[in-house]
Amino acid sequence: MKESAKARRLKRHYRRNKSQGKMNLVSLMDIFTILVFFLMVNSSSDVQVLNQNSTIKLPDSTAQQPPGDVLALTVTDRDILINGRLVVKRDAFQTFDGQIEPFLKQELDYQASRSSAPAPDAGRPITILADRELPYELLKKIMSTCVDAGYASISLAVNQRTEQGA
Repeated sequence: MKESAKARRLKRHYRRNKSQGKMNLVSLMDIFTILVFFLMVNSSSDVQVLNQNSTIKLPDSTAQQPPGDVLALTVTDRDILINGRLVVKRDAFQTFDGQIEPFLKQELDYQASRSSAPAPDAGRPITILADRELPYELLKKIMSTCVDAGYASISLAVNQRTEQGA
């Protein structure tokens, strides 16, 4: 009895595809080994890196408590930024007479409205990145504006250094 054309075609495809079932896992294992090594090395560090401008020289500290992931207010030589977004020029901020600067307060209120978490009892957290030579009057004005906007849990960014014992 003769085979039909369809039966011959199926037999031919079966023979051709029968040998393709083997997979080379060596390359895949190399990729997974590199991935596991990368994750082990990078997950072991506890250092949090804040976006820091190279012109800002942070003060040194021996504090052991790591910073949390909070709103970052950066004071550069020319600008005051919140999360990298320009809020007000530093010159305009310094010439303002009052304690609560309206443009900075408006931006802080906007950032607070974007946050879905309710404000804690101690106030919303904020981290100020500023040069160690920043005048105290300017820092005081910035902190007063932050507190007025509901950011009462203020942290100052510092470089962590180890204590040198005797």
